[in-house]
Amino acid sequence: MTPQLILASSSAIRQQLLQRAGVVFDVETPRIDEDAIRAAMQAEQATPRDVADALAEFKAAKVAQKYPNGLVIGCDQVLEIGQRIMAKPDSPEDAGAQLRALSGQSHRLLSAIVVFENARPVWRHVGTVRLTMRDLSDTYIDEYIARNWESIRHSVGCYKLEEEGARLFTRIEGDYFTVLGLPLLELLSWLTLKGILRS
Repeated sequence: MTPQLILASSSAIRQQLLQRAGVVFDVETPRIDEDAIRAAMQAEQATPRDVADALAEFKAAKVAQKYPNGLVIGCDQVLEIGQRIMAKPDSPEDAGAQLRALSGQSHRLLSAIVVFENARPVWRHVGTVRLTMRDLSDTYIDEYIARNWESIRHSVGCYKLEEEGARLFTRIEGDYFTVLGLPLLELLSWLTLKGILRS
């Protein structure tokens, strides 16, 4: 019998990616204090990769308590620029500050997946993409935020590549799905090898 597949994420784009790939799953939003976990790990000088992986694991673990017999997929994404980790913006002013810091610079997105089975982790992956942002004028940044705030307020880095955010970049090195927050090809390959998806 195929186990129930549960996505531990409220992200609409992650849900859409799985749905469009023909994956049948349920959704359960995990209730964890991401800011507290991230701050504690940064205080211990954890790497951005470890932070992304740990947050994905916390989310999967939380939902796996409710679905111990299911396959629970936890996800998280971290933006790293230099030695700094950026979180989702708290306000349009915060978004403006983030975009000014990213303007003309390269940064990395790390998208982590951790899958729980029988309430324990059985598979994990962290995808990495390097993005180079063009030089943005203050006027454009302000207008961009005004047009897109309701969409980008839930996005680390204040952009969505599938929307106007594509205009912010001159170069992207890595997997498109990873930018969107879900290393989809690696997850689909694992689900296929496990027999959850037909090959």
